Amino acid sequence: MDTTLALPLNCTFEEHDWRLLARHWYPVAACAEVGAAPVKATLLDEPLVLYRVAGELVVARDVCPHRGVPLSMGHNDGEGVVCPYHGLRFGQAGRCNRIPASPDQNVPAKMNLRAYAAEERYGLIWVCLAHSAADLREGLAADIPLMPHWDDAGFQQILCPAFEVSAFAGRQLEGFIDVAHFAWVHTATFADPDNAQVPPYSTRPTEKGFEADYYSTVGNYPIGVDGKAPDGFVWRRHFQVHLPFTATLTVHFPEDGRLVIMNAASPVSARRTRMFAPIARNFDQDLPVESVHAFNLRVFEEDRWVVESQKPECLPLDPLLEAHIPADVSSIAYRRGLRAQGLSSFFLR
Repeated sequence: MDTTLALPLNCTFEEHDWRLLARHWYPVAACAEVGAAPVKATLLDEPLVLYRVAGELVVARDVCPHRGVPLSMGHNDGEGVVCPYHGLRFGQAGRCNRIPASPDQNVPAKMNLRAYAAEERYGLIWVCLAHSAADLREGLAADIPLMPHWDDAGFQQILCPAFEVSAFAGRQLEGFIDVAHFAWVHTATFADPDNAQVPPYSTRPTEKGFEADYYSTVGNYPIGVDGKAPDGFVWRRHFQVHLPFTATLTVHFPEDGRLVIMNAASPVSARRTRMFAPIARNFDQDLPVESVHAFNLRVFEEDRWVVESQKPECLPLDPLLEAHIPADVSSIAYRRGLRAQGLSSFFLR
């Protein structure tokens, strides 16, 4: 781990919080979106460039070390990404392999890019800013959240398009694990406005966060779709939270059907989130994937206006700063978990 890593310019986090959050892994792009051509992304205010060369994925700081031009403005000539200002080229591991103005010069180490640890999983590219690509080559284990059933036989893998939210990642993730808002926010997609009561439930700590089983009669079939549960069927929703900003929801359908949704809230900044949602299911696999994308986009849009309007914009970790109801068991556990990681009460300056 690089303890000397400089904060990004115009960082929107307090330094203490940024360094704690930089230790974790977050998705920044879909694997299919990144080929040879440079792709721009941002994580925790850090500008990134992603590209592939000679079969290797490179995720690096999107700044040419020569004169500071974003490499995402350049192109890939087959041997690396070429800076549009002076033509310097960066190949495998982010190493500079050409200086056109001085072709006979030995390339100094200072001219190489800061290449970050990156892994491909669940159709996504995950990055950890506190570790370098060299750390992975030396045996670093990527602490990427688990996605239930993704690799199991009989399950279909679907990756929804990334969803942009003008809000803090903690607010978005907390909304995902909140069960009391169904009857008020999601009545156009799956919930019943006449079924608002939240039965008692509890959380259990895990190594990476906590989990909760929520049982209720609120169904999960899209409204208007021909799907019906047997009389008296009780829906089980199993939440697994991997701190700080990832959670999975496994919904138990009739006839042993399983739907797994990962909500990976990737903090672009303290005020903006890019949410990624891999899905695995063992039913309705003959239906168009586009219909899954469209339905989940409607659900995300229902949540968006609430999350983007919440005040304060940050997620207050002091339990005395907001009022609570019994249905808030998961959100209280979530805030407690973030607090235990050493994060401050407020993330925004």
